[in-house]
Amino acid sequence: MIGHLLSMNIFKEYINDFLSLIFPELCQACGNNLFKGETVICTFCQQHLPYTNFHLDKANPVAKQFWGKIKIEAACACFNFRKGGKVQNLLHQLKYKKQQEVGVKLGRIYGYQLRYAEPYDSVDIIIPVPLHPTKLKTRGYNQSECFAKGLAESMKIPINSNSLIKTTSNETQTKKNRFQRHENVESIYQIRDIDELSGKHILLVDDVITTGATIEACAESLLKIENVSVSVAAIAYAK
Repeated sequence: MIGHLLSMNIFKEYINDFLSLIFPELCQACGNNLFKGETVICTFCQQHLPYTNFHLDKANPVAKQFWGKIKIEAACACFNFRKGGKVQNLLHQLKYKKQQEVGVKLGRIYGYQLRYAEPYDSVDIIIPVPLHPTKLKTRGYNQSECFAKGLAESMKIPINSNSLIKTTSNETQTKKNRFQRHENVESIYQIRDIDELSGKHILLVDDVITTGATIEACAESLLKIENVSVSVAAIAYAK
């Protein structure tokens, strides 16, 4: 019986190796073939991506985005965004190529960094920046929620994707300047199920932070809840 199971496992491994030759899995950062045991991102890319270590510096550039504007406990981003770089490749695959596992993978990576760093070690719940229902239906998923799932897995913290909602389908932020971005997201996020969030330390997460306008608008809504505190994490920071 044991010999039969061993033979079956060897056969399955052989088939998997054969299929990987015909349909190789590629690193979503560099496009090279993944080696056995690697998933989504190759080991080389994972070790050499432009990590910020912002979670170790309370006065980092992301945190400074909110100084004097809104009370955020801490804010950070995993990577620096560079045009044409590997982080841009990863975000493109996540956002436009339906590669949801990219967001989950990056969340797992960053979650292990945040899990024991103050004040992220006191987070009670993770909330992704929501998409408007129309946009969500078109895309089929929320890229920030994919990132949140990975964070939740490695930080051992639950996700709440239902209490913060986007009520207005505003224009894309991509080609807007700093002032236009803030104007574009003003008063478009609302809270439901307030009791579930009362007294909680919330980790609000997004894919990319540029001016911080979207995060600021979401946090303003969340901070109206009694005894709530908000920290922020993103996949990347674009200067």
